[in-house]
Amino acid sequence: MQVSSLNEVKIYSLSAGRSLPEWLSDRKKRALQKKDVDVRRRIELIQDFEMPTVSTKIKVSRDGQYIMAVGTYKPRVRCYDTYQLSQKFERCLDSEVVTFEILSDDYSKIVFLECGRFVEFHSQHGHYYKTRIPKFGRDFSYHYPSCDLYFVGASSEVYRLNLEQGRFLNSLQTDASESNVCDINPVHFLFAMGTAEGKVECWDPRTRNRVGLLDCALSSVTADTEIDSLPSISALKFDGALNMAVGTSTGQVLLYDLRSSNPLIVKDHHYGLPIKSIQFQRQLDLIISADSRIIKMWNKDTGKIFTSMEPEYDINDVCLYPNSGMLMTANEAPKMNIYYIPVLGPAPKWCSFLDNLTEELEENPESTVYDDYKFVTRKDLENLGLAHLIGSSLLRAYMHGFFMDIRLYHKAKMMANPFAYEEYRREKIRQKIEETRAQRVQLKKLPKVNKELALKLIEEEEQQQVTRKRKQKNLPSLLKDDRFKVMFENPDFQVDEQSEEFRLLNPLVSKISEKRKRKLKILEELEAQEQEEEEEPEGKASDAESSESSDDEKGWVEEVRKQRKLLRQEEKVKRQERFKEDQQTLLKPQFFEIKEGEEFRSFKDSAKKQKLMKKTLGDRLKLEEKLGTLNVSDTTVGSKQATFKLKKSEQQKKQQEAEKQHRQERKALRRSASHLKSKRGRGRRFH
Repeated sequence: MQVSSLNEVKIYSLSAGRSLPEWLSDRKKRALQKKDVDVRRRIELIQDFEMPTVSTKIKVSRDGQYIMAVGTYKPRVRCYDTYQLSQKFERCLDSEVVTFEILSDDYSKIVFLECGRFVEFHSQHGHYYKTRIPKFGRDFSYHYPSCDLYFVGASSEVYRLNLEQGRFLNSLQTDASESNVCDINPVHFLFAMGTAEGKVECWDPRTRNRVGLLDCALSSVTADTEIDSLPSISALKFDGALNMAVGTSTGQVLLYDLRSSNPLIVKDHHYGLPIKSIQFQRQLDLIISADSRIIKMWNKDTGKIFTSMEPEYDINDVCLYPNSGMLMTANEAPKMNIYYIPVLGPAPKWCSFLDNLTEELEENPESTVYDDYKFVTRKDLENLGLAHLIGSSLLRAYMHGFFMDIRLYHKAKMMANPFAYEEYRREKIRQKIEETRAQRVQLKKLPKVNKELALKLIEEEEQQQVTRKRKQKNLPSLLKDDRFKVMFENPDFQVDEQSEEFRLLNPLVSKISEKRKRKLKILEELEAQEQEEEEEPEGKASDAESSESSDDEKGWVEEVRKQRKLLRQEEKVKRQERFKEDQQTLLKPQFFEIKEGEEFRSFKDSAKKQKLMKKTLGDRLKLEEKLGTLNVSDTTVGSKQATFKLKKSEQQKKQQEAEKQHRQERKALRRSASHLKSKRGRGRRFH
């Protein structure tokens, strides 16, 4: 079980962790629980709560005892008994299920709308009846007072199938080209359907007439939203007699009051994905909307986010268990997720132990989801030598960095710096020793870092205490202030007196301190002779002070010039030393190995090749024409024809020379043989 928290709302993922295979013995299961922490923490709330490949829809019966889910592959429906916490039955179907509806309080009457235009009815014992609708269906709703099924899909008509008479009735003719979703109000049984044009049509089943039309596509577009195409309706849900929530294919949720054509609130998921499911939570006035990536819970009055969940796999459907805080999802994965949120409500009566479990976890908080992971930046990965893992499943991108397993982080850190633990241990021992020393009687000592600065601050404080009046408040000391404490403890903050900046600013700092001392002396004299001397008017300085300030400025300028001259001389000395070192160093020759079958000519060839590569294609063609390796001619059609002569390598040239020599030798042998034959013929004739 994993625990996560967002906006101080705790979410318990009951399906997290690995599932154990059925064929494992009890002994092996117990051994795995002892060794593996993930297996020990997992909670298997309902046994085998999963599908072979993908789950598409999930619903709860009205009595709350049965949970039904459909998925693939092969297409099937599974029914789970919550009282037994296990699977009750499984039935395979001929084609994939688009959606289904539980007509009875339990699992005895179920209707499935399948991909191949089939409508399949199941009873308690299994398959009961199968029929077909004229067009491909996308959604349907059941009208309880008249026992009619309303089917919408790839057609402008809404097909009606009466289950009492067992026949199709006259269909409803709409203005839409196609319809995606539909729903019937549970209070006054108003039938609403969402079209592909982004409109919602409302029909009265009693008179079979349209009573309202909402243009949701126009209302969903605001100043902040960015859309690429016309939004269509992808989700529809009634709440009570007057409220209706509409989800669009561009990721907006609109909440309507049926008495108004303008939406009360427009909520954007900011993912641009179609809204797949909308649920109402009446206890806290929340709307639970979900697309394929995230589930958001927000207040229906203000639109403020309550909390959100982002599962690992894409979401196909969301089901809220009635009158509880349990939430179930059908995903693009075999396992169906179960979440428990105590703030939404108590646990269902068939798993009431969850309340006690969550209370114990809150009293003894354990590690949350992110305690098992370490957040690292790209720079940290480069320092650890793990930059090649970016894009793999071991790193999960988040904000400006990545989350990685804490065990992998510790292993990589130990390999990158094997003595890190020893350094950490020494530092801790040193801190403990310093803490024990701090408890002893302390003498006034200067800090180890920035002693001169600390001495200067102490002297200034003492002088201020002498001149300060009793009624004035004590000013805070920099040495005792925690914000500046590190400046006198960490060696990284040591003032470098040999740096250029310090040497140029030091005359100014020293003059300022001298001025301060003079002013303090003047103030002491003024206090002693208040009755004898008269105060000068504000805003005017005495002649003595003006003359002193001018002398100080001249002296400071001269000192700055001296420091600059010294810096230039030091730079000259450093340059001369570097020049001497360069002269003393001897350059050693470097040897390069040439590949077999190649001959070294000169470095000019490579330079020529680089120059040729920088030239344009036209210039290179002209050079090839001059060398004779290229021939450009006009054709009869009017286009250009170019023929190239490939350059031969040294190996090919040697091979051709050897073949040529071999041919010449064979020719010579043939000539000598024919000459001998002719001589023999002549000799026989002579005899």
